[in-house]
Amino acid sequence: MKPALQWALIAGFALGSLGLGLWLRESMEAARTPPPPPGLTVVALGESAEPLLGTTLDGIGQPLPGAGRWRLINFWASWCPPCVEEMPVLDAYHRAQGADGVQVIGIALEDAADARAFLERVPVGFPIFAEPNTRTDSSVRLGNTRGVLPYTVLIDPQGRLAARHERPFPDVEAVAEWVEEGIAGSGGG
Repeated sequence: MKPALQWALIAGFALGSLGLGLWLRESMEAARTPPPPPGLTVVALGESAEPLLGTTLDGIGQPLPGAGRWRLINFWASWCPPCVEEMPVLDAYHRAQGADGVQVIGIALEDAADARAFLERVPVGFPIFAEPNTRTDSSVRLGNTRGVLPYTVLIDPQGRLAARHERPFPDVEAVAEWVEEGIAGSGGG
């Protein structure tokens, strides 16, 4: 067999194996993702995420701030080590946004008293809400059917779900890049 043909066969086999591996990974991931609870509608990308409501750490229910602006909503918990590491990153991103930039919002999926105790040690400048961590919490409604934390979504100025992110951001640049990609992917809103 000629060397060029051998290399072509090897390359074809490698590409076929890569494709099969990617397909198997996606199939296994889909199998591990549980369906949402009966009666709960999960918002798809591009669909309206409204109403966006939260409960303050003082127990007051209200709309989430930043209507009419891009909003980054981060779901976290004080018992989640990656969430704890990510909080200063999100706070730095929030501070860089100023009054007219992306509105950063945190939703602690735990008891408000636990979130408040954590925030006394690690204060942040963005609004924090709390709700119980359940199979029907607002993170699940916004696509977190696997229940991973931290979980972040980007909401466009019209209230539509623009992007999802399932892992901690390592630095402010990573947050900014993800937001920019979400804005560009949604048409710039």
